[in-house]
Amino acid sequence: MFRWIKLFGDQYLGFWILGLMLFVVQEIPYIIMPLFKMESNPIMNMQETSMVLEICEKVLGSCCIFLMTFVVQRDVSVFSIGVGVNKLGFICAIAVLLLNFFGWGLYFTGHQSIFVMMFFIVLMPPLYYICIGLWRKNWLLLITGSAFIIIHFIHVLGNLKA
Repeated sequence: MFRWIKLFGDQYLGFWILGLMLFVVQEIPYIIMPLFKMESNPIMNMQETSMVLEICEKVLGSCCIFLMTFVVQRDVSVFSIGVGVNKLGFICAIAVLLLNFFGWGLYFTGHQSIFVMMFFIVLMPPLYYICIGLWRKNWLLLITGSAFIIIHFIHVLGNLKA
């Protein structure tokens, strides 16, 4: 883990390779999607209903990835689970990722209800970023992820209902 510029408190602009790897792991369903021959794929074929929400969603999602990868804490190693609330954040991040993968399994096998898509596929990625923010004491990620979960949910629900 590299620390370059102090931002505030014990937060630094730096580079956390594990942050990048955690992002890639969360993207595995999109990477393997072409291997599945699905009769329908509503998530990938949604009609856009709000350009403003689309832009906000993309900006917030990109900020989450940036903050997860490039904001590091002074006293935390490349990988440490931590204690207390940090350990809770780590455990929750793993649980959320597993729920997300479970939802994708349902989706790939044709279970594409609004509930499955909204709960497992839409809510879990931003919640994953929030949990990682909690785990790593990355308060900017936690706050940005909290805004992202709201915008992402509203935006995708609006698109699916259109």
